[in-house]
Amino acid sequence: MSPATRLRSLDAFRGLTIAGMILVNNPGSWEHIYPPLEHAEWNGWTPTDLIFPFFLFIVGVSLTYSFARRIERGDSRGALIRKIAVRSLAIFAIGLALNFIPRFDPHTVRIFGVLQRIAVAYFFAALIYVTTGPRARAWIAAGLLVAYWLAMTLIPVPGYGAGVLEPVGNLAQYIDIHLLRGHTWKPEWDPEGILSTVPAIVTCLLGTFTGGLLRSDLTPEGKAARLFVWGNLGVLAGAIWNAWFPINKNLWTSSYVLFTAGMALVLLGLLYWVIDVRGRSRWAWALYVFGSNALLVFVLSGLAARVLGIWTVMDDGDRTSLWHYAYEHAFATWAGPLDGSLIMALAFVLLWLVVMAWFYRKQWFVRL
Repeated sequence: MSPATRLRSLDAFRGLTIAGMILVNNPGSWEHIYPPLEHAEWNGWTPTDLIFPFFLFIVGVSLTYSFARRIERGDSRGALIRKIAVRSLAIFAIGLALNFIPRFDPHTVRIFGVLQRIAVAYFFAALIYVTTGPRARAWIAAGLLVAYWLAMTLIPVPGYGAGVLEPVGNLAQYIDIHLLRGHTWKPEWDPEGILSTVPAIVTCLLGTFTGGLLRSDLTPEGKAARLFVWGNLGVLAGAIWNAWFPINKNLWTSSYVLFTAGMALVLLGLLYWVIDVRGRSRWAWALYVFGSNALLVFVLSGLAARVLGIWTVMDDGDRTSLWHYAYEHAFATWAGPLDGSLIMALAFVLLWLVVMAWFYRKQWFVRL
């Protein structure tokens, strides 16, 4: 789909999400970060905790447009399923390859991660989308959220019992350390583990309902109104469920799914109203740049940050990473440790905006 025919608000939403992801993933120093740019320590949320579910939600919205075009040109269900499998494997492989940097060690490599969760969630959400109708999808989504809640609160964990929702002793953590031992983000925990990926599939599925709404015959004003209404209902439902199953990004709790999907709907509704209904789109040019090549900029910026983190230079007789050297000498010296850390992260985002703007002007868009 060319930029001229894309849903501009969706590109803007995707671009805002990717820019936010680059920002929070690359502070000048991990020891100096403003609280809103950090994840909640455990239960609760910060703006940073909205970024990943927003992107999964956007994947769900986007796949409705992608498959609609394929169905219109006559692709069979088998061809669609093969496309889903190939794309999922490609995204998973890219994420796994990134985890081999800087040490290529198959014995300790982290198997899961952000791209891997996107791949798995996309695979199952897309498979459900092309093989079921809206009513069945709704029942599946609701069933997965309830089943995850019941499993996390009722299935006893050896040595801890049932209903533990702390970092150690919960069912998701128990499964990960037994099935992924030595291949997790931390020795005893992985926020993108096996069981917690199940509700992440629902985040993607909820995006497909939004895509259906945006592709419907409703007036633009009617679509925007429904985005706001459903968004606020999602936030309310998540806040209510929080009393029994706390909003928690690490566990990707069912309340977190509803709450973040609601927030995504509200923000997308605002962007849709401003950009697609009111026609005020020029202000979001930078977001279109990021949003039109989201996977590419995520991978390239991640690679660049890793290279700068392992490339060392001498600094007052000691070796330090080039990233830390740049932070200390180009930012912290005049802006201070906290503001310097933020400004360096913003500079990194701006750098990738310049790179992606070149791709955008050349009309080079990387798709899987």
